[in-house]
Amino acid sequence: MLNWIDQRTGFVTMAKDFLTEDIPGGASYWYVFGSATIFAMILQIVTGIFLTFFYAPSANTAWESTQAIYNNPFQHFVLSMHYWGASAMISLVFLHLLQVVVWGAYKSPREIQWIVGVLLLLVTMVLGLTGYLLPWDMNAYFASQVAINLTLTMPVVGNFIQTFAQDGTTMGTLTINRFFGLHVWLMPAALVALVGAHLAIFRHNGPAGPPVEDPRPLKPGRFWPDQMFMDTVASFVIFLIIIGLSFIAPPGLDAKADPTQSQFVPYPAWYFLDLFGLLNLVPGSLEIVGAIIIPGIATTILVLLPWIDRSTTRTFGSRKPILWMLTIAMAIILGLTFWSQAGIAAKEAASSYKPVDGSKIVAPASTTTTTTSAAPSAVDGSKVYAANCSSCHGATGAGSPGAFPPLAGNPVVQGPVAKVTDIVANGLHGAIAVNGTKYDGMMPAWKGTLKPAEIDAVVGYIRTLK
Repeated sequence: MLNWIDQRTGFVTMAKDFLTEDIPGGASYWYVFGSATIFAMILQIVTGIFLTFFYAPSANTAWESTQAIYNNPFQHFVLSMHYWGASAMISLVFLHLLQVVVWGAYKSPREIQWIVGVLLLLVTMVLGLTGYLLPWDMNAYFASQVAINLTLTMPVVGNFIQTFAQDGTTMGTLTINRFFGLHVWLMPAALVALVGAHLAIFRHNGPAGPPVEDPRPLKPGRFWPDQMFMDTVASFVIFLIIIGLSFIAPPGLDAKADPTQSQFVPYPAWYFLDLFGLLNLVPGSLEIVGAIIIPGIATTILVLLPWIDRSTTRTFGSRKPILWMLTIAMAIILGLTFWSQAGIAAKEAASSYKPVDGSKIVAPASTTTTTTSAAPSAVDGSKVYAANCSSCHGATGAGSPGAFPPLAGNPVVQGPVAKVTDIVANGLHGAIAVNGTKYDGMMPAWKGTLKPAEIDAVVGYIRTLK
């Protein structure tokens, strides 16, 4: 059967050629980071596909569907594996690149292989960033809002990137859809393509081996079975760690995103804490320095490292300047990470907002407003608005250009109360014009979601927006 398959595909021959590769210096656990990273990537793809079966990407359903996942033990376990698998993958890519730098394995003829590896790290970080928003809880909203607003510091293209990421001036359903598309389709496709390119170039160049003098002979080893066994052991250990963390420390879920909650202190993922700390070091007027210039310079140095390193060999003694630069960079990254974490903890302690376990909330935020038959107050209307309307029309009713009309300063909203109430209750379809700007969309009917008292409250509230 194998011969029959090989005659028609060549797969068996290709597998033999791959498995019988010689390894300079013999098999070693120093070489397992690449294979473990691929294993983590496969785990992320498998668990991610599973989670898409239960996740609904919209401002009205993202948090609710995430809460349902949390309340199902098996689904929550898969989500926990996806959460910790992301941290494992970012750590493994970073450690793999760190080992390459220490060993000088980026030197000729492996310059392009190194650049592809740096791009893999960047794509993996973007995957972590885009996935952070999807639960649509308090931290997902505010932490992602900080990240999106940072793009405005970029000259020329900053406003375009910010508008594209949010699909407007406020975060809402279209923001979730953009991040969902990036996280589920575009970035994984780029990741798989880069991994394929990285492996193809690696096969062409062969393993670099340990950093020894070139004339020194290296004892050859075999990929199969020696290195394959070590790669399998390392991947299995990573898998056990991810499973253990998924049981011991499953990720939490905050309350549903509330744009009006100004006391909430957002906390970024651990792999962005160094950048967060860097931003806190620079004054607000120089935000572009911490957000764009310094990270841009650091990334450029990483990409150009094979040409910056002018040593003729890969031995440690000939590459002292690079190794010292690496040591200083690692000290700065670790220092900023721990300093940033301490600062966030201090702000959380001083904040009046206390963390809420969203998975234990009995009903979504849209149904927790008052149900009294008395006339609702403006405060009640603001809560209904924040939970149901702000994701499209904005926290202050400013709307989103070309997508959702503004409510503040809208002559229809300020017109007859009965007409506004009818629009909220029964929805609105077709093209409209507000203050000379045309909008062509669809507003859903809220009479099946909100009680009459809640509709009256939100109508009263939006008529106060200026």
